[in-house]
Amino acid sequence: MNFQQSYLYWLAGLVLIVVAIMSWRDKANPRRLTTGLFWGVYGVLFLLGDWTYALFADAVDGKRTVNIAVGGAVVLLALIAGFGGVRLGSYSQRTPEQRQESATRLGNRLFLPALAIPVVTVIGVLLFNNVPGMQMALFGPGNHSTLVTLFSMTVGTLIGLAMAVKMTHEKIHQPLQEARRLLDSIGWAFILPQILATLGLLFTAAGVGSGISYLTQEYLAVDSRFIASLVYAVGMALLTMVMGNAFAAFPIVTAGIGIPILVMQHGGNPAVMAAIGMFSGYCGTLMTPMAANFNIVPAALLELPDKNAVIKAQVPTGVLLLITNVFLLYFLMFL
Repeated sequence: MNFQQSYLYWLAGLVLIVVAIMSWRDKANPRRLTTGLFWGVYGVLFLLGDWTYALFADAVDGKRTVNIAVGGAVVLLALIAGFGGVRLGSYSQRTPEQRQESATRLGNRLFLPALAIPVVTVIGVLLFNNVPGMQMALFGPGNHSTLVTLFSMTVGTLIGLAMAVKMTHEKIHQPLQEARRLLDSIGWAFILPQILATLGLLFTAAGVGSGISYLTQEYLAVDSRFIASLVYAVGMALLTMVMGNAFAAFPIVTAGIGIPILVMQHGGNPAVMAAIGMFSGYCGTLMTPMAANFNIVPAALLELPDKNAVIKAQVPTGVLLLITNVFLLYFLMFL
C-alpha cells in the first residue's frame, strides 16, 4: 500500500481527538466541555476524506449530505469560539524553578529538536527528488511534490519530538499536554488559515473577481494608469486584510483589476504586476488579525498582554511599503 496524503490528515486528526479527550478530563478548565468539543469536532474533520463519500455512495445526494455536515461542523466551531468556549486549563507543567534548572542544564542543546525539523525536511526533499525510484516506491505513480514536503516535515517533527523527550527526560504524554496548552492558548485563531483558504476558493467560484472588475471600471477613473495602479495595489492589501491570505486575494483582484485593466487596457507587464501585486498583499498581511498565523499566534505564544501588539508594531512598515509599491507598480509596469 502506497503512502497517501490523507494519512497525514488522519495523524493530525488523531492528535486533535487525544487533545479533546484531555480537555474533557481537565477539571481545572472552566469550559472543559466546550473546549474538548471544539478540538474534537476539528479533529473529526481531519479524519474525513474520500472514504466518507464512498461510505454514502449508495445514498441519494450522499456527497451533498457529507458537505452539509461538514458545513454544520464549521458553524458549530464558530459558535463555540464566538461565545468564548475555548479556555486554558491545567497542563501538568514543571514549576518555573524546575524549568530554569532544566534550561540551564541543557543550554543551547534545547534548539536541536527544533532545528531537526527543517534539516530533516530539506534532506528528505533532496533525497526524494534525486534518488531514482524513491518517490515511486513510497508514494506510487503521480506528481507528489506537495506530499514529499509534508511527509519529510512530518518525519522531521517526529524525530525532533523523540529528541526532545530523550533530552528532557519527560514522560511520553507530556508533549501532548504541551500541544494542548499551545492549542488552547492560540484558540480559534488556529483554524483560521484553513477557513480563509476555503473562503478564497468560494470567492473565486462565486465570481467576486468579475464583480470587482465591474465596480472598478464603472465607478473609478481607471483610464488613468496611476489610478489603476493605486486601485490594484491598495485592493490587494485590503482584500488580503479581509481574507488574511495574499494567495487567496491574488486571483480575485488580479482577475478583476490586474488583467483586464492594467494588462489588457493599459498594456502593462504582467510579470511586474504579479510580483508587486503579491508584495502589496503582504503589506495587508502585516496589518490584519485575520493573518492569524503571523500576527495572533506569535502574540499568544509569547503570552503578550495585548494580542494586537504585533499588528500595531507592523502597521507603519505595512503602510510605508504599500505606498512604495504603488509607485513601483506605476513606474516599472509600463516600461
